[in-house]
Amino acid sequence: MDLQPEHLRYILGLKVKRRRQELALGLKAVATRTGLSVSYLSEIERARKYPKPDKLLKLAEALDLPFDRLVSLEMSGELGPVASLVRSRFLKDFPFEMFGLRAEDLLELVSGAPERAAALVRTVAEVGQTYDLRVEHFLFAALRSWQQMRGNFFEEIETAATRFAADEGWDLEQPLDETRLRNLLEHRFGYRIDTERLPADPALAALRSVRVAGGDPNFFLNGKLLEAQRAFAYGRELGYQALAVKERSATSSPVSVASFEQVINDFRAAYFAGALLVPLARFTADLEAFFARDRWSASALRDLLAAYPVTPETFLYRLTQVAPGRLGLRELFFMRFAHRAGSQRFILTKNLNMSRVAVPHGVGLGEHYCRRWPGLEILGGAGAKHASSPPDIAVQRSRFVDPGSTFFVLALARPLRLVEQMATSISIGFLVYDTFRQRVRFWHDPAIPEVDVDLTCERCALTACTERAAAPEVVDAQARRLQQAEALERLRAGVRSKGASPRRADR
Repeated sequence: MDLQPEHLRYILGLKVKRRRQELALGLKAVATRTGLSVSYLSEIERARKYPKPDKLLKLAEALDLPFDRLVSLEMSGELGPVASLVRSRFLKDFPFEMFGLRAEDLLELVSGAPERAAALVRTVAEVGQTYDLRVEHFLFAALRSWQQMRGNFFEEIETAATRFAADEGWDLEQPLDETRLRNLLEHRFGYRIDTERLPADPALAALRSVRVAGGDPNFFLNGKLLEAQRAFAYGRELGYQALAVKERSATSSPVSVASFEQVINDFRAAYFAGALLVPLARFTADLEAFFARDRWSASALRDLLAAYPVTPETFLYRLTQVAPGRLGLRELFFMRFAHRAGSQRFILTKNLNMSRVAVPHGVGLGEHYCRRWPGLEILGGAGAKHASSPPDIAVQRSRFVDPGSTFFVLALARPLRLVEQMATSISIGFLVYDTFRQRVRFWHDPAIPEVDVDLTCERCALTACTERAAAPEVVDAQARRLQQAEALERLRAGVRSKGASPRRADR
């Protein structure tokens, strides 16, 4: 990365502070040697000032350092890993401002104890290498944290989508079809749309869309997609245009991530598409009517799904936006799993947890997710179905045995369109608490099964689980450590007891 002025100040500040401490000099002593004020020297060490050359010469002389070494960007020894942090893409790309911070705040914090910071940086780097974590993982994690902070509801994008539809004269009480969206892209924004190239190229057949920039953008859309998927792809392109997005991904799923700006712009455009296809006002009213039912009804849910021109995934993900934003149901999670027919492997491909309770996520390498979650229960047979088959539906009250928390979980599963024998399930889970009980009247319907669940088989202490896919290795290891700790305490207590007796006898 190109070093910014604040990063140059930080490197200098670290060097000055480290060298001063090596010489056991206080700020006052350095001030006396250089003629610079104590406050000015403190500002240098805190990366808030970068002196002019004449002052740098005085500093180099006072600290008995060659001038070139003082102003060099190189940092050796224990400070080497910290230098790597300064030069990293992470420091440049991470959206500190969204969390009320500046990159300099992190640098100033690190400068207080550079050796310890270096150890921390090395540890994080090692963890990243072990788990194959890249900068984009941090950026997507930052996006999820930002969504959580905002309750995953963005009024400004909702307003932009509503205004856009109004300007086009679209009645959002009626479903938008893909033809209307495609025509607008072609005739107003000059898109050249090709639906045949991607499915004909084996290397590109798994991609949903590719946009090639130029005079008039070329938009390659996979013609094998469902109508609802094509509508969403067109809606997202309209989102890029309406929101005046510049930096963005060229493919439906980013092949590479250049910056957080790209990540957030992709998110905003997808949000815009969902807001167009599942309009806020109509969807809120429909959800309120659905949740007001006295009994759970899968057929009523199917009717609600059919009312909107979107896939089950877009429908449930839209629910994660509107439920917090309009219904006050902020304690929820969203999960998406993928599974190949005949395989025993279930892959978590997307998750957003806005609840206070840990739910299945990227826990341990190679661990087996709890098969009792409804999204996994119905996923096994979905891959063998036809791609246009209606989704399988499951509902459950999932109860964590250890924390004692219960989620009301709704899961939908369907085969993937572009990958044979592959299926996906999407789940939304609402934490059962007072607000949820008031909003969703059928949550305690006796027809809905209540099932004990956990994160993974390895972490599950349930002894009567017939769905277990692996031994409870983590639980067993914890039990062994506890037994060992108790045995050690008994050993120490015995020694203390024997050691005390003779002293009492001597008296």
